[in-house]
Amino acid sequence: MVNGIVGKKLGMIQVFNQHRCLVPVTVIEAGPCGVVQIKDKNRDRYESVQIGFDEVPERKLTKPELGHLKKAGERRWRHLKEFKSEGMAQLGEMVTIGMFSKGDPVNVQGVSKGKGFQGVMKRHNYSGGPASHGSMFHRAPGSLGQSSFPSRVFKNKGLPGHMGNKRITVKGLKVFDVRSEENILLVSGSVPGPIGGMVIIRKAG
Repeated sequence: MVNGIVGKKLGMIQVFNQHRCLVPVTVIEAGPCGVVQIKDKNRDRYESVQIGFDEVPERKLTKPELGHLKKAGERRWRHLKEFKSEGMAQLGEMVTIGMFSKGDPVNVQGVSKGKGFQGVMKRHNYSGGPASHGSMFHRAPGSLGQSSFPSRVFKNKGLPGHMGNKRITVKGLKVFDVRSEENILLVSGSVPGPIGGMVIIRKAG
């Protein structure tokens, strides 16, 4: 089958563990996902399984998308993701959170919140200049170049620019609880992305 599942971040809550300590966890609605396509080495030159998440009506999809999804059954999915194949899989088969159990280490991937164009103090944690009125140097990056030699700005210099909206993978998180009847996965710690953002949960190791 596959070594992961696609889900939607619902938010964060606090729960008590067996030692009666509060633990922050992220609530993820994971699956059920349907197998849409199976790729093999003979035809596609690599092996993978494509699964779909978040069922939608046909009117919300284009004709090419509908033609692709009809090969796998009657369900229509909004999001499609590929995973490495592990064992045999069949078209239309459902992937659920039953593959996870309490305490399993997982890697969670998502797209971080976009923060737009930001300065160096927010983007790179620069300290900035004096805050007093007489100072003309407050939140600027400061000196950039060198003297007559090398007379240029070095690569990878932290400057203002677009912040956030990047694909981020958080490794080493643990499954706190699995609620199969609700398709809910509780993962200890924080997960990148906004509420309602799509995330990918893979087994670690």
